[in-house]
Amino acid sequence: MEFGYKRPLINDEDVKLQLVDKKHAEVYIEQHPYMKKRHELEDLVMQLSKGDQLYVQNFVVLADSLTQFQDLLRVFERDEVTVTFIDENLSNTDILSMRLLELLELLTNLQTKIKRHQSIFGVREAQKQGKIIGRPKKSDDNLNRAFAMYDSKAYTLQQIKEETGISKSTLYRYLDQFK
Repeated sequence: MEFGYKRPLINDEDVKLQLVDKKHAEVYIEQHPYMKKRHELEDLVMQLSKGDQLYVQNFVVLADSLTQFQDLLRVFERDEVTVTFIDENLSNTDILSMRLLELLELLTNLQTKIKRHQSIFGVREAQKQGKIIGRPKKSDDNLNRAFAMYDSKAYTLQQIKEETGISKSTLYRYLDQFK
């Protein structure tokens, strides 16, 4: 039997760009992009049996970590389920027979995409909760004092830090922005 699995992604939050060309008997759609409580994926894995075919748009749709990816591949191999990753143009059986260098490139790319996915959705969730994202801004008075001390060449970076609370790296970052 053929199945599909979708979940919100960075460039496809409404899951309309996934599995466009595939018509499956049953498609499981996760309602959120987060790692935890992926109930649809759990239900799907429980439903799969020997000889089934699962289609997902790409690796990130299926897994939130390399460990989870490995665990799922083990389950699919044990249950003799073939998973096709459309964007990568691979199946789980292809992955198992890849050369080490090809596999490392694939896994490095997967890890990068997973981190990006988690970061972007994590920031969005924090913003929804009213949290301020990014480095805290230094006060203009302190910055101006640090700039003046730096420009005078009468103070060491350590003295500037002690007087203003602005570290060397922060001072240089602001100097690069404003000068």
